[in-house]
Amino acid sequence: MASLLVVVPSETDPPARLGHWLADAGLTLDERHLGLGEALPETLEGHAGLLVLGGPQSATDDEATSPELAGVRALLREAIAGDVPTLAVCLGAQLLADVGGGAVRRGAEGPEVGATLVAKRDAAYADPVFGPLPLTPDVVQWHHDEIATLPPGATLLASNAHYAHQAFRLGAAVYGVQFHIETTPEMVRAWAAADRHGVAAAPVDAETLCARADAVHDDLAETWAPFAARFAELVRAHAPQAA
Repeated sequence: MASLLVVVPSETDPPARLGHWLADAGLTLDERHLGLGEALPETLEGHAGLLVLGGPQSATDDEATSPELAGVRALLREAIAGDVPTLAVCLGAQLLADVGGGAVRRGAEGPEVGATLVAKRDAAYADPVFGPLPLTPDVVQWHHDEIATLPPGATLLASNAHYAHQAFRLGAAVYGVQFHIETTPEMVRAWAAADRHGVAAAPVDAETLCARADAVHDDLAETWAPFAARFAELVRAHAPQAA
């Protein structure tokens, strides 16, 4: 079975349902939980793909502020250079944009939190992973920073009215998504309880925000479990090179 290196920068954002979908699609998950002190490998050798999840850290943090992210950046650089199948989520996407030559900053429009929609861009229709998605899939958002500028050569795959750079691809197989697809209702409620500033920026109160997120989780699974399976196909195709 193809091995996927799963980087968990914070225990607040485990792979959760996304991890189950990827395992169901035939991948072996090698999870490294940075918040628990687990070490990252120095390279991607032996892994056919990379998944980097989110957390409360910022892609603008220096090594003194978030030393655990230095190794994540190195692995993302390697993934870009080798076009290793990669899915980078929220903080992961911001780190990917940063190391790829883009720019990350505090969100100009404030935090984006809760259940919302993103819209596929024209380039997404020809993409093997994004192509079969509906025009405006449901997602969960929870971020304070934004990807202000995409890396040179990146292909924009999804946007919304709040922040333009919601999903992008580098090369043929390295993907970043600003939004979350891995969540459970319990995770969203924990984020809301811990992030008063983010909730205060929402147009509804915390309970309504969480209830709306609860309501979309079945739709998230219907849309994003097949997406995970398509990403897993890319990882399996890369497995002979990784070996």
